[in-house]
Amino acid sequence: MAPDALAAFPRALNSYADVAGASLAATLAARVQAEPFNAVATVIFLLAIVHTFAAARFSAIHFFSEVELVFGLWAAVLAVAITGSMGWGAARHYLNDTVNYTEALFVVVIMALASTRPIVLLAEAGLRRVARAAGGTPAAWWGAILTIGPLIGSFITEPAAMTICALLLARQFYARQPGVRLRYATIGLLFVNVSIGGTLTHFAAPPVLMVARPWGWGTAFMLTHVGWRAALAIAASTSIYARVFRRELRALSASGAIATQEQPDEEAARVLPVPWWVTAIHLAFMAWTVVNAHYPVLFIAGFLFFLGFARATAAYQSRLDLRTPLLVGFFLGGLVVHGGLQGWWIAPVLARLSKAPLFLGATVLTAFNDNALLTYLATLVPSLDPSLRLAIVQGAVTGGGMTVIANAPNPAGQALLCRYFGGAVSPLGLALGALLPTLIAALLFSL
Repeated sequence: MAPDALAAFPRALNSYADVAGASLAATLAARVQAEPFNAVATVIFLLAIVHTFAAARFSAIHFFSEVELVFGLWAAVLAVAITGSMGWGAARHYLNDTVNYTEALFVVVIMALASTRPIVLLAEAGLRRVARAAGGTPAAWWGAILTIGPLIGSFITEPAAMTICALLLARQFYARQPGVRLRYATIGLLFVNVSIGGTLTHFAAPPVLMVARPWGWGTAFMLTHVGWRAALAIAASTSIYARVFRRELRALSASGAIATQEQPDEEAARVLPVPWWVTAIHLAFMAWTVVNAHYPVLFIAGFLFFLGFARATAAYQSRLDLRTPLLVGFFLGGLVVHGGLQGWWIAPVLARLSKAPLFLGATVLTAFNDNALLTYLATLVPSLDPSLRLAIVQGAVTGGGMTVIANAPNPAGQALLCRYFGGAVSPLGLALGALLPTLIAALLFSL
């Protein structure tokens, strides 16, 4: 295939000859007629979404029941479809030259760093002080993790916050075997709080990161227009759930003493207390990764140096878990492969909505698309009014907890906590658990 033909796939959104005043259905039909492969790519994408929601039903076929593998599997189907339709050259050009895997790679690295023993112990020590000030009960731990943890994500990034919160919830809460309703309410609340909790700054939440540079948004803008509302929503949602489940949370106190140290397993018994300088160097590696989040060569190089440091300080480390971050990265990589071919229908939908419908539409669409993809596509809509820009970002972060694919850190949380849900988190259970916090966030963002 000629270079010009390769560059034309996927087709540029501004190349469609949309008829002014045409209905949305007519516009989409015309775009499919102009580029028939649009329909093929979207059907494959929809099948991947259905597979994601039905993954738990494939427990007999383990390979197909792993949620983190779903989008990668269907990305392979998509690659075959592109090859069959336009040739391997077009497929290779799209997968290698067009799709941006930076976010997926960043999540792998920051998740691996955030899950290391020195970082988790540091976060646990800080939250322990808050929990003790509130009485030191399981409910106090639960509240501290779900309020402070997500807000920390505004400074260490949402994937890192999700990793730390999930690890601490597993140790301090889920290990006590709470009831099913409380389990799902907690993971739903966690996903929503992390999604909105990274909006105090302009660099921590993936959907904000996508628009900050094109729209000129800085931390001051995020804090005054979005962040303070997000903080109120987190406090309100967590307080309401604490009230609703107060009896169950109080009953967890009878299940034994709160873990104040690491789990007394064989591996933990072989490692030494972590010196301050080891923790400081871990923090420095995390800072390097965050500062260079747009430059994969730099943060991957930093991670390789970190692996050497971790090996040299093995006496203070636990076993580095790379399996979970790599699976999450595979999930996100597959998601962006599919997402890069969905702009043909998302962009016209966004362009036709006024402020209130746009906020609602972004919230709903986010449940079926990565919210960073949604906000990225919004940057392609020409001359978008500033109020509409704000509405779409607020909607994207509001809906970021409804499904596992709605926000980049969610697969990390599911991967770390799924063992407490029989190996797979129910999509319906997650949606119900996230519904009330989502409505509260929507209310505060809409006022």
